[in-house]
Amino acid sequence: MFFDLPLEELQAYRPPREEPDDFDAFWQSTLSESRAHPLDARFEAVDAGLKTVNVFDVTYAGYGGQPIKGWFVLPAHRSEPLPCIVEYIGYGGGRGLPIDWLQWASAGYATLVMDTRGQGSRWRTGDTPDIAEEAGPHHPGFMTLGITAPETYYYRRVFTDAVRAVEAARSHPAVDPARIAVTGGSQGGGITLAVAGLAPDIVLAMPDVPFLCHFRRAVSIIDTDPYHEIVYYLKNHRVKVDMVFHTLSYFDGLNFAARAKAQALFSVGLMDDTCPPSTVYAAYNHYAGPKDIRIWTFNQHEGGGSFQEFEKLKLVNSLWQE
Repeated sequence: MFFDLPLEELQAYRPPREEPDDFDAFWQSTLSESRAHPLDARFEAVDAGLKTVNVFDVTYAGYGGQPIKGWFVLPAHRSEPLPCIVEYIGYGGGRGLPIDWLQWASAGYATLVMDTRGQGSRWRTGDTPDIAEEAGPHHPGFMTLGITAPETYYYRRVFTDAVRAVEAARSHPAVDPARIAVTGGSQGGGITLAVAGLAPDIVLAMPDVPFLCHFRRAVSIIDTDPYHEIVYYLKNHRVKVDMVFHTLSYFDGLNFAARAKAQALFSVGLMDDTCPPSTVYAAYNHYAGPKDIRIWTFNQHEGGGSFQEFEKLKLVNSLWQE
């Protein structure tokens, strides 16, 4: 059902942002600390049983120099250097198998898929452990892991890994470093927004039904996971409400969107009770760069599915098809 604001109100919904004074300094310091470690991006060819693409097993140094896995897929017949689409994965999923990631290479582009640390056991396998720091007690899942301070919060590590994934893609000789796009759905969409705000030289951001946006509203109008993990945590840690939302303000997609300058294509499902439409529009309406959005009126968290993938493909082709 339509449980959120009417569309005309969504289109104007631009709530105030909760942004800490040291937001930029926090992220500059975080990225600088990780960049002190050599990127050491390694691309090892693998036989994936595919003839029209070349597949590489990727390892590079993410947050704290910790090894992050990924897939790098190239069209077998290509003119180099190529634009590259860096893709981030939804909550609970891992990088899976190369056969899962053929869309962009089939269209003639390079693609790098980042494995999400600690995830990959809920719906697609992953290969990257999370090396957590003094995280403390948390509700099962990742939303409250280390949530008592921004320095220990799980997504500090993930967002840093994601920026370094762009740097790893740029390091490959088959990639044109000036033509990088980032995309992903749900959690991948939230990561996309973070990278758009933290890596100002990317050209295109395509967040689908983005998660990790407008936390206070999300936890107040839906009772579905993953946002509901925060509710369960606060139900028991009653005196930590202000502390938790202070931490989350460093990771809110609204604050990254306000800093993003790349061209953007969003998507939203108006019946989405996982990432409510108002949270998506809050990020969209704060997005600082040129933008458009595809509205999937009768869809939930699946959004536009393959229809949205085709919308993204059309946009990328319009920018980069030779």
